Amino acid sequence: MKKINLESLVNILLKNFFQGLVIIGPIGLTIFVIWYIISSIDNIIPSVAKEIPGLVFVSAILITTLLGYLGNKFVMGKFFFEAVDSLLEKTPGVKHIYTPTKDVMSSFVGDKKKFNHPVWVKTNEHPEIWRIGFLTQKEMADVDKHNYVAVYLPHSYAISGWVIITEEKNIKPVVGMTAASAMKFAVSGGVAGFHSDENIFKSSEEKI
Repeated sequence: MKKINLESLVNILLKNFFQGLVIIGPIGLTIFVIWYIISSIDNIIPSVAKEIPGLVFVSAILITTLLGYLGNKFVMGKFFFEAVDSLLEKTPGVKHIYTPTKDVMSSFVGDKKKFNHPVWVKTNEHPEIWRIGFLTQKEMADVDKHNYVAVYLPHSYAISGWVIITEEKNIKPVVGMTAASAMKFAVSGGVAGFHSDENIFKSSEEKI
């Protein structure tokens, strides 16, 4: 029972931390870039941090988690962050840094993350080759691509990737693993393997 409660607490803390990243990431990067332009890097780190090793790191973790909790649970917190978000998206110059950063952060973490539809994509007919990716746009009719979809293909051992536009018939849902497992499998180059409660891939020794 204690183990379940501990796991539940850890999951809640992680959820709030990642939600905090979505909130503070774009804002923090925007402020950092502006600050870097008008000041030197030495002014960013307080002198007290030199006397207490790890203070900045621990403070950043706590503040990020707290912001995620406030933005998730309280109406005033959500209202405040939405107001700041709206202001930064409309500020000339700043919006060109803030908006793309927010979109990237939101794609990977938070309640509105985009990469939650893993799919198999046929990239070659003969021989038949399939790649694992994430469905990001289910309809491309607005750009005159009817019955086409957009799929993001992550690169292995990198945070980059590329987008392909392919016919809907060339994709099929990934069954038997979560989006997180699919991303882990793709980014690790297939080394990590993928598991789910219903579908466990066993080693060759176990099958014999």
